[in-house]
Order: sequence, then C-alpha cells, then structure tokens
Amino acid sequence: MSSVHPSEAAFLLDFDGTLVDIAPTPESVVVPPDLKDTLRRLRDACGNALAVVSGRPVSQIDEFLGDIPFAVAGEHGIAIRRRPGGPVERVALPPVPPDWIHEADELASAWPGVRVERKVGGFVLHFRAAPEAEAALRKAADAWIATTDGAFHVQAAKMAWEIRPAGVDKGYAVAELMQNAPFSGRTPVFVGDDVTDEEGVKAAVRLGGAGFRIPADFPTPTAFRNWLASLTETSGPNNSGGEDA
Repeated sequence: MSSVHPSEAAFLLDFDGTLVDIAPTPESVVVPPDLKDTLRRLRDACGNALAVVSGRPVSQIDEFLGDIPFAVAGEHGIAIRRRPGGPVERVALPPVPPDWIHEADELASAWPGVRVERKVGGFVLHFRAAPEAEAALRKAADAWIATTDGAFHVQAAKMAWEIRPAGVDKGYAVAELMQNAPFSGRTPVFVGDDVTDEEGVKAAVRLGGAGFRIPADFPTPTAFRNWLASLTETSGPNNSGGEDA
C-alpha cells in the first residue's frame, strides 16, 4: 500500500463502510469532520482522478460530499457522472415487475424491521433490524429472479439482499471511468468493504492497478481514512493528521 503514489494513481472509492462507517440506516451516516479536507487534498494530488463508486444514487453522494469527487458512479454502476456538472448517464435497464414490489412490501409488513429500499434498477431488502428474516427474504428473491432468464440477480450486501439487473456492477463502473480523462493513463486503485465491491476490485486489478478491502487490508474505515490522509501529508504545522477532531 505504501507504493501507491497519488501523482500516478486514479482513486475509485466505495462510500458506506469505506469512506464512512456503516450506520444503522443509510440516512444516519455521518461524514467525519476531516474527510472532506482529506479528499480535497487527494483530488489535488491525483490530478482530479478521484471518484466515488457507490450503491447509493448519485444525488445522495452529492448530499454527503458535495462537488469534492470529480466523478461519481451510483447504484452500482447503473448511473455515472463522469465530471463535475456533467450529465448523469444511465444504463438501459429491464423493468422491475410491479408484483415484486408488492410482494416485497408484504414481506416487510410480515417481518417488522425489514425495510424495502426502492432503486431505479431494482430494490433492496434490508434486514439489519430483523436478522431472523434473512432466509425468508432470500427465498423470495431467488423465486423472483428465477423467472427472468438471467436479466436480474440477487446481490448480497451487509444485512441486505439487493435485486438488481445483471451485467452492471462496480467493475463496469470502474472500467467505464478509466476510459476517460482524468482517469485514463493512470493506475486504478479501488477500495471497498463488502461483496458488492468485489467486481470493482477485480476490474482495478485487471486494468493493471490494485484493489484493497476492509477489513482485509485496512481494519476499519478510520484506518483507511488515515491512510488516505497520509498520502498527501507534508511537513508543517498540520502534519499531526488533525487529531483535534
């Protein structure tokens, strides 16, 4: 990890569980006080080649980080904004059958604590507050996608099952972003924390770069944020890494 040089790298980073700590609900995530400054310095150091690649919609990343990332890929690659102020490009997707949503809502009613999160290309069944529902939710999800001839698949996430279109993932997003400036010609560095990030890791390695995982390579998001900060540290009065936070 010490061999990563921002002047030569392109950083493509997951958000939840990587840049920020996992929270009980997506809405309750807290952006650490020093993170924005760290990312600004990193973006300067890597010639703007900084992207967030998340399962969240692009608009939610904007709410948390503003215009700090040069590019944002949301919804696991379904939506990509390649530059600040640019258009959000969307992959053409198969329609989600309405009866799936109806049945998902019924499951949420039957299992208190289960939450259905709607997305443009699919939806997520969250069971963090009802872990006993995990098997029943997966059984329902498998039954749904079995009727689609491979058009959809079930993506495991942290205490959730996501029903999403097949063939579009974080690896797709990494490959797309690396085709254009300021990312092209640089060494991709992808960092994530769960199974939804594995395709991003594989894509970065396939393109001659590196993929890191939390907790395998960094024990916690805090440790990862500290590493990011160390990449742009310079001698001077602020070299302590901001421990006043």
